[in-house]
Amino acid sequence: MKGLIGFKVKIKKMATKTDISNRQDVSLLVNTFYGKIRKDEILGPIFNNIISDWDAHLELLTDFWETQLLLKRKYHGNPIVAHQEVDDRTNHTITSEHFGFWLNLWFETLDELFEGETTWIAKNRAQKMSTMLFMKMYQHRKK
Repeated sequence: MKGLIGFKVKIKKMATKTDISNRQDVSLLVNTFYGKIRKDEILGPIFNNIISDWDAHLELLTDFWETQLLLKRKYHGNPIVAHQEVDDRTNHTITSEHFGFWLNLWFETLDELFEGETTWIAKNRAQKMSTMLFMKMYQHRKK
């Protein structure tokens, strides 16, 4: 294609993002996101010191998010208790700012990979859950 001045111009087709629609999409999201978490200077040390088997943890989180986003009952754990136990193991040093950093990376990863209604739901649920999980951790500290 010729540009305005006569130079050849290549037009690059932008890859169209799709919505999260199956377990493979959820796995891509979870693995990409936690790859960032593991390298993050603030969140990485927390997660890397707690999680010893990343493969099993990523599978568990894929089950969790598949349950949340695609309504396929795969996750059977208790995220409140899990986060309270992590808070205990980190001597109650986790703050709401840590959840904010987590959310920012979650939104960034979603925006890089997907778009659509389920993607919006993933953002919305994560935002609501992060508030609830931090409050439950904080309340647990007082016991």
